[in-house]
Amino acid sequence: MTDPRFPTGRFAAPDQFTRESRAQAIATIAETPRRLREAVQGLDEDQLDTPYREGGWTLRQVVHHVPDSHINAYIRLKLALTEPTPVIKPYDEASWAMLVDTTAVPIDVSLNMLDAVHTRFVAILLAMKDEDFRREYVHPETGRHALDHLVALYAWHGPHHIAHITTTRQRLGW
Repeated sequence: MTDPRFPTGRFAAPDQFTRESRAQAIATIAETPRRLREAVQGLDEDQLDTPYREGGWTLRQVVHHVPDSHINAYIRLKLALTEPTPVIKPYDEASWAMLVDTTAVPIDVSLNMLDAVHTRFVAILLAMKDEDFRREYVHPETGRHALDHLVALYAWHGPHHIAHITTTRQRLGW
């Protein structure tokens, strides 16, 4: 049986980054807001408050988590492009998911936030030169990462959480 925490599999960074793989990753990032909206289309409040797995976040929490995480990625991108190997600040995503803005706020707020962040995120990604993708930041828990790694990670992250929603819908017949 597949692990419901990872419906698309665990993240695995590519062995190498090419212009083609980077372009595909950026296209995936650009599609994430639309695909997330499609995934939650027609869900009612009770469905949104359903966990995607036993002991897991509700679909509402998943929706709110995506822009929380992608805003952090966008900031990390900007820091790495404007500072020499910055040390970024991690955040406790599980604790963030328990705050009222994640448990009770309508999902449209986060869907709109994701649209706005991705407009800016993708604009920067498309304007970057090859050497820009090799710029690095330091995550205190996981070490040094090139921006190519960040792009690959967030090309995985959006579809990963969208799959939490779509597999729940499929499993429950919604």
